[in-house]
Amino acid sequence: MSRYRPPRPKSSPYITQEGYDRLCREEEGIWKWRNEVCQALSEAAAEGDRSENAEYIYRKKQLRQIDSRIRFLQRRIPSLKVVKDPPSDLERIFFGAWITVERESGEQITYRIVGPDEFDQDDRYISMDSPMGKALMGKRLDDEVKVKTPGGVQLLLVEEVDYSADPAGSAEPASSA
Repeated sequence: MSRYRPPRPKSSPYITQEGYDRLCREEEGIWKWRNEVCQALSEAAAEGDRSENAEYIYRKKQLRQIDSRIRFLQRRIPSLKVVKDPPSDLERIFFGAWITVERESGEQITYRIVGPDEFDQDDRYISMDSPMGKALMGKRLDDEVKVKTPGGVQLLLVEEVDYSADPAGSAEPASSA
């Protein structure tokens, strides 16, 4: 049995300025963390027999994970395209839009369409590559959207589209769909 894994599908290279800044700060911080782990690793290595040294084994594993993340960030950050300007049609849903949708139950939820590198920053952020993000992209105000989710098909009505910063009085963070 081989360890071959098919390559991941290419994710969109778009990111907001806030998301880009966060990734750059993460890259700076991870280098500091790597230096601390290297120091702890050298101290653990100085203790003697490395084959039974749990601290040494743990720090080596931790260093591999850190190096993997650093490699990812060094490849990903230069390939990202920061989207700063809103689209010309402000009634359509595109990248960076804050949208308020109404579910069939009448519940209103506010989401923001963001890139795949930043959707985990806030419960209200959804990736443009997600099924819901793909279904909403290009839709207009008052459009009905069918979204296939693990819980079944949801019908959503687009209530509001806003390209400003976090809209004042936005709904509670979105629950899992």
